[in-house]
Amino acid sequence: PTVDGDKNSPVYEAVNKESRKNFFIGMHNEFVGTRAPRAAAFVCFKAAEEGGEFLIADGRQIFRDLKTDLVERLYNRNIRYSVMELPFFGWVDNFPEFVRPTAMGALKGLVSAAINAKVDFSVDMQWGEAGYDNTKMLQARAPSQPPILVHPVTGEPHWFCNVHSHSSKLRKDRESIYGAERFEDGASQINKSDMYYGDDGAISDEDLEHMDEVTMKNVQFVKMTEGDVVLLDNYKCMHGRNVFDGTRKHGVAWFEGWTGEEEMKAKAQQSKQAAMA
Repeated sequence: PTVDGDKNSPVYEAVNKESRKNFFIGMHNEFVGTRAPRAAAFVCFKAAEEGGEFLIADGRQIFRDLKTDLVERLYNRNIRYSVMELPFFGWVDNFPEFVRPTAMGALKGLVSAAINAKVDFSVDMQWGEAGYDNTKMLQARAPSQPPILVHPVTGEPHWFCNVHSHSSKLRKDRESIYGAERFEDGASQINKSDMYYGDDGAISDEDLEHMDEVTMKNVQFVKMTEGDVVLLDNYKCMHGRNVFDGTRKHGVAWFEGWTGEEEMKAKAQQSKQAAMA
């Protein structure tokens, strides 16, 4: 939703809902499929009475701080996100066993066609189980992608991996600190995410905990007040949001680049050539 309700407004509402106040939004870069905005302006219209800090972290430093062997594994195997869960198919287990595979194949095909018609990147549907009762569900997984990118202007490598926000294990760990996510009904049940290797292999708890530790070591808590604006480079800088109490009203606008980028790129190239001389 937009801040003022106008569907044509360039300023979108951040995650301010009361039902999400105890949901710590992990560090991430903004992107959808293969598209990522270059820059963003986050604005505070009203600060929460308690907490709700805007969080930032330098993706270049996170890249440097991670264990080399982990970075190599992730880079060689790529990463993959699940972006949606549809936990509505427990009734399939009521089918006779000899019918079940055919029914599941047909359902997977129908759901895959419907979702791929709505998004501009390829989604792969996979069967799994969810919830305390292991209800049969379909999980939508985005295409495999690298966890590290080279900045389009400076040429610097930086961490561009949303494991901190998307990993179900890390989110579950945070529940012991902030309370349950309250993903209980409607869209909240559907908008659950997780992260895997690009070949769909599981990432170990040890590696996830290391990525969490390195990320949090680099996080800066920015307590914004009314009228404050934070400009950030969406490639270099990750962002998130702390839990809060009270009423919080923040918004964000996305941009395709910065004025003077060509000049910045030329200077970066000159510096690189001078260093190699």
